[in-house]
Amino acid sequence: MPAKKVALILGSDSDLDAVAPAKKRLDSLGIPVEAHIISAHRTPEAAAEFAKNARARGFGAIIAAAGKAAHLAGALAANTTLPVIGIPVKSSTLDGLDALLSTVQMPTGVPVATVAIDGAANAALLAAQILAVTDEGLAAKLETLKAGMKRAALEKDAALQTKDW
Repeated sequence: MPAKKVALILGSDSDLDAVAPAKKRLDSLGIPVEAHIISAHRTPEAAAEFAKNARARGFGAIIAAAGKAAHLAGALAANTTLPVIGIPVKSSTLDGLDALLSTVQMPTGVPVATVAIDGAANAALLAAQILAVTDEGLAAKLETLKAGMKRAALEKDAALQTKDW
């Protein structure tokens, strides 16, 4: 069975820098990524159509990034049973709080997992963990990644113990 892909949907090209860490992390784990710019407000039909067909197109999760009135993740989640992970993007107004609230406050029956403002790397890791439920090879890569994070934290603690501050 071919590996499931992750869709990386941006509400605007202005979100590209904010989502780049997700693409980088997914690539590093060998997860196929397909990115698109689809607006919940400017191209609502395209958003609905993409979400309705995502499972049949081989996606296992959708990551949606949007700022300001960030309805993209919810618009996608309303049209699919795939897991949708929202990245609220910090914009020049309200420091991303508007996007966070728009992404996290979903009605019952339309769940969206939401990461921190500009939390693209965590969105990628969450998508990977979802796919790893049925992919042992990916699960092993995640175990290695987490072991490396643990090792780095322990090394930083050891270095702190030698500092005179």
